[in-house]
Order: sequence, then C-alpha cells, then structure tokens
Amino acid sequence: MLTRKQHELLVYINDCIAESGVSPSFDEMKDALNLRSKSGIHRLITGLEERGFLRRLPHRARALEVVRMPETAAVGTSPGTPARNNKFLPSVIDGGRSGLPARRRVDAANDTAALPLYGKIAAGTPIEALSDTSHTVEVPPSMLGRGEHYALEVEGDSMVEAGIMDGDTVVIQRCEKADNGTVVVALLVDEKEVTLKRLRQRGNSIALEPANQKYETRIFHPDQVRIQGRLIGLIRQF
Repeated sequence: MLTRKQHELLVYINDCIAESGVSPSFDEMKDALNLRSKSGIHRLITGLEERGFLRRLPHRARALEVVRMPETAAVGTSPGTPARNNKFLPSVIDGGRSGLPARRRVDAANDTAALPLYGKIAAGTPIEALSDTSHTVEVPPSMLGRGEHYALEVEGDSMVEAGIMDGDTVVIQRCEKADNGTVVVALLVDEKEVTLKRLRQRGNSIALEPANQKYETRIFHPDQVRIQGRLIGLIRQF
C-alpha cells in the first residue's frame, strides 16, 4: 500500500511524463507536493521503487519510468492537474478461467486475504503444475483487484534494480496478456522454465528484460512465451 504522499508523487510524475514525455525535476516534484527539501522526494522515490511502481533509467538525467499505477489511482489526480487519459493506468483482468483455484478468502476480523503461496519462482515447473496449495500468505485486500491472485517467493537477483529482492514475496494477478513494461510471470514453453521479468514486445518478438545489468535480455518468438500473471504487489520480511 502507498502512503498519501507516495500516491500523490506517483500520479504527478505519471501525468508529467504523459504530457511532456519527460519526468519532472526534483525541484518541480518538491514544489508540487509542498515539501521543504528534496530529501523528502528522494525518500518517496526510493519507496516507490521498492514497491515496484517506479524505476530509474540508468545513464539518463531526469529519467524515471512509471512501471505501474495502483488500482485505486484516479486519472489526473496530481496537484492542479485535470483529468486526462492515462496510458500507464493498469488494466484489470476479470477472473473466471479454469486453472489456478480461487483460494482468496477474506478474514473480516484481521482484514486480510489469504492467497496460495506456490513456492519459489525458479526454473522447472509451470504455475499450473504446482499442486501444493497448503501454504498461504496474508495480504491486505486493498492490494488486490478483480480476478485470481497467487503469491510466489522470489529466488535470485535478476530484478534487484526494480526493487525486487531475493526472498521477497510477490503478489501476482493471473492474466494472459500484459502491457509493455509490466513485470510478469512468464513461462518459457520450450524450456519449461518460469521466470519473473519485465515484458517488452517488439514487433513479432517478445523480450524478457531483467532489472540487473549482470543479466542479458532474452528474445523469444511469441509462441515460445506464455504470460501467467502480472506483478501487482510485493511483501518483504525485515
């Protein structure tokens, strides 16, 4: 969940990029949020990066990319900004497909939802083949949209620059399609490997992009990749 200031900053950055194609300066962000210093903006941006909403583009000045927007974000809600079409607003995929069981249940007393935890996202097993549904993870219901959801434990450091660390638990909304730039759970059909990467569609090819300069982007034919969900949240144990 985002704080009010994180939400305001994310919407403001998104609106500026949609309008001018360039992210705002730290001074502009400070003034828009009525903060006294730029250090507060640094903290907000770091928090948004850790939660998978923003990422910094390397070797470019004033380069921020909005990875996704919260499901509850209204279009054009940054300070002084009128409503407009928002290309970064996430689409919500309706449920109803067979496959993963709808194991979400709301605990009214604790106001949490229990999602099936399907183990680690690592090579070897498609999501549908994971049969152990005995483990669950509790998440705030406000984190979830419509449709089916599940959780996975991240193994490895291929997405650290997107704020996704080894040992984190990611909350996934099941879907078969996703927008460019979305972090997805992708099944590599030929290799029978499931991976968490950023999706880039380039013509008649699909690129699965890591967020770590140690690793290379891998290019596939569309028939070689099946999208099995998109990242909507992250849980970290300290």
